[in-house]
Amino acid sequence: MNVDFKPDNFQVALATSVVLYGFDGHDLKLLIGTKTNDPFKGADFLPTIPVGVKEEPEMVVRKLMRKVTGFDDWPIERLNVFADPYRNPLGRVVNIAFYGTLRLNEELENNLGSSEFRWVNSDQTPPLAFDHNDIVDYSKERLKRRVKRRPIGFSLLPREFTLNQIQRLYECALGRELDKRNFRRKLLKSELLVETGKTVRSSPRAKRPSQLFRFDGKKYRTLSLEGYDFVYQ
Repeated sequence: MNVDFKPDNFQVALATSVVLYGFDGHDLKLLIGTKTNDPFKGADFLPTIPVGVKEEPEMVVRKLMRKVTGFDDWPIERLNVFADPYRNPLGRVVNIAFYGTLRLNEELENNLGSSEFRWVNSDQTPPLAFDHNDIVDYSKERLKRRVKRRPIGFSLLPREFTLNQIQRLYECALGRELDKRNFRRKLLKSELLVETGKTVRSSPRAKRPSQLFRFDGKKYRTLSLEGYDFVYQ
């Protein structure tokens, strides 16, 4: 089979976008920005950047994250390629999208590298420019699959956390409420958590303090590689 590229085959632009999720202990949030130029000036969109001819997409998306958040060491994963010929009205742009997860604190939430970006609740994503809502929807399905087959938490939870916090994270990722007793039973049975011997009062109105846990690093890495089959009710 002879594959012969013509000059017109190279008249295609390449871009990358990142769906960046952050968990603040209660809500799973999504980073979006506002376009300041055409097309779709003034519309919301995902952090996006063109990829140069000699650039590697993952390195470009890390550069983008560093520009917006000040950090680039968050876990990221290639999501999918979005290549509808009319996704950009200016011309053909193929988007290699990524998604990543991070622990969202007050500094990260309020001190972004540009005022054009902000965090929104992931279940309240506004209409986005281009096909970015499709990219977000795809990332949510990927996150759901990861939650069901891989432990999540090192990048999203503080080093020490309560059972309420980890359940809330899973509920946000799965998009539904989980039975408290069943969730905790299965989680503790996995031997993924280690008791710290510490407690914290989750709110001034809490009747009693909550126990703090941390992940068993070795068990976490094993389950991350081998996977599991947790079905939460």
